[in-house]
Amino acid sequence: MLRDNHHRPVNYLRLAVTDRCNLRCFYCMPEEGIEYMPKAELMSYEEMLRIVRVMVGLGIQKLRITGGEPFIRRDMMDFLGEMSRLDGLQEIHITTNGVVTAPLVPALKKLGICSINLSLDTLNPQLFHEITRRDDFHKVMKTFEALLSHGISTKINAVMMEGKNDHDLLPLAMLTKEHPVGVRYIEEMPFNGGEAHYDKLWWSHRRILETLQNHFPDLEKIPDPPSSTSYNYRIPGHRGTVGIIAAYSRTFCGTCNRIRLTPQGLMKTCLYDDGVFNIKNLLRAGATDEQLGHAVLDALGNRAKDGFEAESRRRFGLPVSESMATIGG
Repeated sequence: MLRDNHHRPVNYLRLAVTDRCNLRCFYCMPEEGIEYMPKAELMSYEEMLRIVRVMVGLGIQKLRITGGEPFIRRDMMDFLGEMSRLDGLQEIHITTNGVVTAPLVPALKKLGICSINLSLDTLNPQLFHEITRRDDFHKVMKTFEALLSHGISTKINAVMMEGKNDHDLLPLAMLTKEHPVGVRYIEEMPFNGGEAHYDKLWWSHRRILETLQNHFPDLEKIPDPPSSTSYNYRIPGHRGTVGIIAAYSRTFCGTCNRIRLTPQGLMKTCLYDDGVFNIKNLLRAGATDEQLGHAVLDALGNRAKDGFEAESRRRFGLPVSESMATIGG
């Protein structure tokens, strides 16, 4: 098993296939968007397949495809087909905003995709437009309905924001009454492509839990899966579950089993670092699979113990400000 210098097992890779997105979410990027990487700087599908194959050989078992929005990259379904046939890779998961995903759901089911995380911060179409700066709520809900009808395991990811969608916390929880879905509330992080929106974290994991407990006094704690980033709960009588991700408080770092690869090939051993090395550059310089593997092992041998240490190591002491779209979450 692949382990880091803190003896944590590492078996999960989050691969961002593009930095482009068809939404402009308030918590992710400025209204005018971000400066996208030139196409030549992004990894090709062939490069990504080779890198994932090397990592699977080291012990990676689980892959999550992220972006930007992965399904706006051309030929994405063909790429997923290639990944699904990769020997040794046990699970493929996808995170999507759902805008263009609904027609693809039957094919995703056929490919054996294990689960879909659907970004949905509100059930109010007008507020959705305000948060995402796009009028695509009904397209996302069509994806939600398609995922349910095809029996694909689904989680809803909702970033909680003061004065934006805090009134949606309870309506989102009620989705779990009739539907077998997991609704996860996420603390807002500073990865918004600009300055912090608030002077402090208003919606901490503790406040989210207190709000849920106040309205659902019989809320039950349920076991968290190994290396889970969320604290998970069930409302008696509901088919689904709710979870809380302390993404800013970083309380789950001690069991972190994941590494990240950005669209331009930056390896991140923590969400809060600014990239520890560029594996794409090594590949294009002629590195063998063995050399690529050694580079990954070296990076894991010097991994920060938590997100706070990773943030303190950032070059030039620059604060976190990049857009989540550029790093894959």
